[in-house]
Amino acid sequence: MDLSSSSRNLLYLVAGVMFILGLKMLSHPRSAARGNLIGAAGMLLAIVVTLLDQRITSWTWIVVGIGAGSVAGVVMAVRVKMTAMPQMVALLNGFGGIASALVVGGVLHDAIHLSAQSGAGIGATIVEPTGGDATQALIALAASALIGALTFTGSVLAFAKLQELFPGRPITHVGIKIANALLGAIALALCVYVVMNPGQVWAFWLLVLVSSALGIGLVAPIGGADMPVVISLLNSYSGLAAAATGFVISNVGLIVTGALVGASGLILTKIMCVGMNRSLTNVLFGVMAPAGAGAKADEVYAGRVKSAAADEIAMLFDVARRVVIVPGYGLAVSQAQHAVRDLMKVLESRGTSVEFAIHPVAGRMPGHMNILLAEADIPYERLKEMEETNVSIDQADVAVVIGANDVVNPSARDDPNSPIAGMPIIDVDKARTVVVIKRSLSPGFAGIPNPLFAMDNCLMYFADGQKAVLDLVAAVKNL
Repeated sequence: MDLSSSSRNLLYLVAGVMFILGLKMLSHPRSAARGNLIGAAGMLLAIVVTLLDQRITSWTWIVVGIGAGSVAGVVMAVRVKMTAMPQMVALLNGFGGIASALVVGGVLHDAIHLSAQSGAGIGATIVEPTGGDATQALIALAASALIGALTFTGSVLAFAKLQELFPGRPITHVGIKIANALLGAIALALCVYVVMNPGQVWAFWLLVLVSSALGIGLVAPIGGADMPVVISLLNSYSGLAAAATGFVISNVGLIVTGALVGASGLILTKIMCVGMNRSLTNVLFGVMAPAGAGAKADEVYAGRVKSAAADEIAMLFDVARRVVIVPGYGLAVSQAQHAVRDLMKVLESRGTSVEFAIHPVAGRMPGHMNILLAEADIPYERLKEMEETNVSIDQADVAVVIGANDVVNPSARDDPNSPIAGMPIIDVDKARTVVVIKRSLSPGFAGIPNPLFAMDNCLMYFADGQKAVLDLVAAVKNL
């Protein structure tokens, strides 16, 4: 079936509007699921339009690819836990990147073959169906190969670090910085060579190989604490690679989709950097703090940490009029969101006001905590942003911290020499009493002790998040 140019572009425009609408709706929990479906429907429309616009003589491999991808998608959607969502996003970014590199590689091979038959230039052969600019197409081809390959290997390494298949600590040896600079220079030189000599197919695949090595080199120096930011940035890269591929194959839908992914990835990266008071340069070069900065755990705690049992904490709740709950990654790991909902309900039944304070980078991605709590049917109105909570946190009778660490560490506010100095935090230490639920005194992603745990108004409840909250629910009911 042949579509006219106007019909094809109109349908791509409709798909683009659906993508934008889907992204808009993802910004609110109540509309997020519907927005996701609208975005998925837009992608289905773009794929169908693309397939209908091609003169396909055999559908075998296309059907096989659609079937395999659909099965893999369903399996991941069903089996991947919410706590592993950043890892899945990393893999999907990588798949998008390598797909872009392989597509332009296939286009180049076909163009070389057709050019040999027709005698036309390779660049002219690539743009022959649309009459576009050959040089621009070759530049986009080289850019897609470089960004796509870099995104693939960088994303796979980011996945391995988050999944703890590879050490999460940053590799900051000066040699890797020199190697990255050298690989970057070689990759750029190969891009120029591919544009000037597109018939040398070995140069294209060497570009892919060097870019793949560069992706590993760029991610290796970045520590686990910054890996979510890197994943967001790689998401942007995958969109840029897709947009470049769209210029190569003259696909408006791919250009629009890639541009949206690229822009939204950069916006998310900016939000996360602001949430951690870090610059993107700091993240990319693994700059967290000078070696040896900050006090040691023994100096901070020094026997001043006080632990409490569920019955003792329940007595605090008995006289509390306002309770603020601060969820963190530990809540996600223990899947305690439903237990927290039960705690909220039992406290409210006793006349206590309960709200949730959400840090912008709590968990591993922005919105992570919002999604988990929405999954447990906790009303969105109860979720308060950090700034709103901090205005009145000193009026809270009890602040309950579940699995959070760095985002409630007062060192960020009070210690200019701390590795996280200047990072916005939730000021739970200003509440009348703080209850911290953690398995141990182990540090957060930043790897530093938390003075909050040793403060006079802080009680530690050492236990698994879900079990601890369920025990608190039972203790409150028994009052």
